[in-house]
Amino acid sequence: MKLNPDNFDNIEVRPLTIADYESLLKLQRRCFKDMDPTSRAEFESQLYQFQEGQLGVFLNDELVGSASSLVLDLDEYSVNHTWSEIADDGFIRNHDEEGDTLYGIEVMVDPAHRGMKIGRRLYEARKELCIKLNLKRILVGGRLPNYHKHQDDMRVSEYVNAVMDKQLEDPVLTFQLKNGFTVKRIIKNYLPDDHESAHYATLMEWVNLDYEHTAPKQKISSSPTRICCVQYKMRKIASFDDFAQQIEYFVDVASEYKADFVLFPELLTTQLLSFVGEKRPGAAARELSKFTDQYVELFNEMAIRYNVNIIGGSHFTLENDRVYNVSYLFHRDGKIDSQYKIHVTPSERQWWGVQPGSEPKVFDTDRGRVAINICYDVEFPELARYAVDNGAQILFVPYCTDERHGFTRVRITSQARAIENQIYVAIAGTVGNIPSVPNMDIQYAQSAIFTPSDFSFSRDGIVAISEENTEMVVIADVDLEVLRRTRYNGTVTPLKDRRRDLYEIKFNHISDDEVILEMEEESLTEPEDLE
Repeated sequence: MKLNPDNFDNIEVRPLTIADYESLLKLQRRCFKDMDPTSRAEFESQLYQFQEGQLGVFLNDELVGSASSLVLDLDEYSVNHTWSEIADDGFIRNHDEEGDTLYGIEVMVDPAHRGMKIGRRLYEARKELCIKLNLKRILVGGRLPNYHKHQDDMRVSEYVNAVMDKQLEDPVLTFQLKNGFTVKRIIKNYLPDDHESAHYATLMEWVNLDYEHTAPKQKISSSPTRICCVQYKMRKIASFDDFAQQIEYFVDVASEYKADFVLFPELLTTQLLSFVGEKRPGAAARELSKFTDQYVELFNEMAIRYNVNIIGGSHFTLENDRVYNVSYLFHRDGKIDSQYKIHVTPSERQWWGVQPGSEPKVFDTDRGRVAINICYDVEFPELARYAVDNGAQILFVPYCTDERHGFTRVRITSQARAIENQIYVAIAGTVGNIPSVPNMDIQYAQSAIFTPSDFSFSRDGIVAISEENTEMVVIADVDLEVLRRTRYNGTVTPLKDRRRDLYEIKFNHISDDEVILEMEEESLTEPEDLE
């Protein structure tokens, strides 16, 4: 039955939102029954990177067509690029606002609604977006779904010419030609699973005649970010003012050296217990939480006054009568974020009565996206991978270890996270001793900033490292643009080369209240592990 547009009350073309995900899955299953559907992580990444380029056509609020695209500079890609290379396996984290080309990676039209010019509406919307963004052109890698019928009789170039001369018809190429696209060249092995096209595609171009030739866009060659890691000495103090004075000293140092981030160690506020006097560990953790308002006010004021983003180590925080180990991110614009420690060590559980958080987060800052793994959390690779899949470029690891074995676990796993995720990792620990505070009487640390291991980075993947067990700071620059390029053109590309067809990481959304770790009966005998 031929569809009549007059039968529909409303036709709307708009950018997709996360609420459209289930509708998108249903559309994909109708259009490509044998294709693996877009994962929620891929769709969230597409929306985060370039929501304007993720378009949908709705008939009476039903999604009947979609188109996905990104902006890039084609000169950064090989001549015979693949869909996987261009689309970042569907995540489009290579979207480049400084690029000059809108590249279309997918178009779908519901088979039940063909004949209503849904595809043309999507292509027109792409053209309008190209003009709006003042881009030179649109490129698409076009499938040749009818070529398999002729591949025994003609070369792919002969087939393309025959379609262009209207001797043959191809549902994709013919449609693209009718919509003003021209053939640039033929690409081999564009989609390895596209047997209908014999793995070929045509690179199609639409030129934006309204493009305004202004001064050439300045390509970003470097995007340095300066990090300061504080190797903080735990010493007996007499008041909160003494603690604040010590904190301000290091924030001032970081600011003087124009750091963008300053990282303090885990549980540095346990120094306050040196004048509180409570010896029972569970009660001491709750007593320490009474300083939360002062702690937050101090670090927030410092971040604004000294114009530096501060990862304030971590602090025992009481919520709903539960003690959490929380790391706070104090932005220099006054915003405050927090990351709850997700994996609690036996020491924290038995000694302090700490309960685990259940939500890994990634934070937007004025120097890229960052995440926080509190000490023991970095020993679980799933958390760092989750952060990177959600755009993290720097991972901060505040830690507190009492001896070399614990430190070694943190150090080696932190460097492993940097290599396997192609991310910068900064670690900062406590040194010194407070004999009067049970379980915090000795410390062992060597703070550092790690990089991936490749020619673009420092030797041994270490951009800076401190002396062991000495109070000091480590300051170094990391380059986010170098990181971005290496993720796509490095000697090895572990992010791109993951076998997504073989395995995946899945997180369950649960409430912290659903998780309760039993605290052992309090004693003054110290457990052996502290991370």
